[in-house]
Amino acid sequence: MDPINLKKLAEILNVSVSTVSKAFRDSYDISPETKSRILSLAKELNYQPNPYASGLRTQKSKTIAVIIPEIANNFFTQAIDGIESIAQEKNYHVLIYFTHEDYTKEVAFVQHLQHGRVDGVLISLSGDAKDRSHLDLLGHRDIPLVFFDRVDDHAKTTRVTTNDFESGYMATQHLVEQGCKKIAHLFFSKDLSIANHRMEGYLQSLHDHRLPVNEKLIVQCTANHVTNYGLIKNLLKQKHRPDGIFSSFEKLALLSFEACEELALNIPRDIKIISFSNIETAALLNPSLSTITQPAFEMGKEAASILFNALENNSVSIADQKVVLNSTLVKRKSTSRE
Repeated sequence: MDPINLKKLAEILNVSVSTVSKAFRDSYDISPETKSRILSLAKELNYQPNPYASGLRTQKSKTIAVIIPEIANNFFTQAIDGIESIAQEKNYHVLIYFTHEDYTKEVAFVQHLQHGRVDGVLISLSGDAKDRSHLDLLGHRDIPLVFFDRVDDHAKTTRVTTNDFESGYMATQHLVEQGCKKIAHLFFSKDLSIANHRMEGYLQSLHDHRLPVNEKLIVQCTANHVTNYGLIKNLLKQKHRPDGIFSSFEKLALLSFEACEELALNIPRDIKIISFSNIETAALLNPSLSTITQPAFEMGKEAASILFNALENNSVSIADQKVVLNSTLVKRKSTSRE
C-alpha cells in the first residue's frame, strides 16, 4: 500500500485534501460526521499529521519554545511540567532551549526562533547581561512572548513570577525569629530582577528588626560551581562568621551544606540555613532544609495559559501585566533552635 498522507486519505474517503486538513485542525467548516470518518480512518491506518508540513499551509508550526537557564534547578523541572500540561491539551509541541546562564546563547536562540520556527515563546532569563533588546526581534516577527520567574520588569508583556520581595523578607525574618543576628545573603546576579527583589526583602527585614547590614555577609556568586564553593567557604571562615544564611537559589544552599561539612560546622547549632528551593529531597537532607518553595508547576501552567490564549486569538500583543503567585515558607531542621 502507498504511504499514507493527506492526499491518500482524501482519495480513500472521496473528499478533498482541504477537507481532510480541516478535520485535523478541528475546523467548524466541516460536519461532525465527516470529521469523525476522517479521524477514524487516520487512527485505523496509524496516520499522524506532520505539524511542520501543515504549518506551511496554516502559517502555524503548532510548536512553542521554552528558553530556560538550566534543568538541574528543580524549579524549572516543575515549571516545564506545568507548561507541557497546557501544551498537550492544546496539541502543541514544546521545544526546550538551555542557555546555561550564557547570554550569547540566549541571543542566538532568539535569533534562530524569530524565523517562524515556533508560534510563541516562554522565557526565563539568563543572569549575565543587562541588554534584552534581542527579545524585540520576536515582536517584530509577530511572535508572542511571555516571561516567567526570571523576568524583565520593563518588558511590555505578561510576566509570571512569585512574591520575591515578601519571600525574601519572610526568609530573613524566620532566621531572626530563630535567634540569628548575623545573617548572610547569597545571591547570583544583580542583573536578575528576582535576585534584586529578594535582596530588597532581606535588607528591609534586617532594618525592621534593627540588625546592621554587613556588606561582608552579602555574597554575589557566579555561574561557576567551583568559584561559588570557594566564596561560601571564605564566608564561613571569617572571624565573625554568620550564624544564619539566606540563599536566593537552591544550588548555593547545597554548596553551603557541603562547606559546613568540610569546615565541621554543625547545622543548625553553629549556623542556620534557609533557601529558595523546589528540591524534592529537601526533607531528606541531613538536616532537612528549610525552604521558600515556589509554586513552580502553577507558574509554568499560568505562563503557558496566557501564551496560548494569545495564540488562539491570533494576538501578538499580550497584556503588560505582572502575575504574582505566592511562595510558601516550609520550616525544617536546618533553621531549628534544637
